[in-house]
Amino acid sequence: MSQVQETVDVDVPVTTAYNQWTQFESFPEFMGGVESVTQTSDTMTHWVTKIGGVEREFDAEITEQHPDERVAWRSIGGEVEHAGVVTFHRLSDTTTRVAVQIDWEPKGAVEKIGAAVGVDDARVKADTKKFKAFIESRGTESGQWRGDVAPGPGANPNPGV
Repeated sequence: MSQVQETVDVDVPVTTAYNQWTQFESFPEFMGGVESVTQTSDTMTHWVTKIGGVEREFDAEITEQHPDERVAWRSIGGEVEHAGVVTFHRLSDTTTRVAVQIDWEPKGAVEKIGAAVGVDDARVKADTKKFKAFIESRGTESGQWRGDVAPGPGANPNPGV
């Protein structure tokens, strides 16, 4: 299992950063390799990615979500196995720290080598910087979902681990 952690401080209030992160369909605007994300229900998304010429589709379930605090997910079925959590930390009225943790199982030699030499770390670092630029240039979120999703029975209290 591979893991990447990254943080970025964004110059918007915590509510703005959180609200934008709940707009999963906007992810292709700041995430490299993400072709599309379709939200199919309050807790389910369908992803299409193309990384290194390899296209993959998978579903992800929101396993925990608390407004202005965290969004956690895990992939469901398919050929992509990953889980993660994004947390939002108020640094001031106008600055938020966004912390991303993703755990995944690299498939095949190319992905395993990429994980070993830090390609995935670099991708997540670049994507968090793009999120910063995206939300700061807008100054406001493109939408919001303020629902609360409690972890299910027996759920890992730290789904990114």
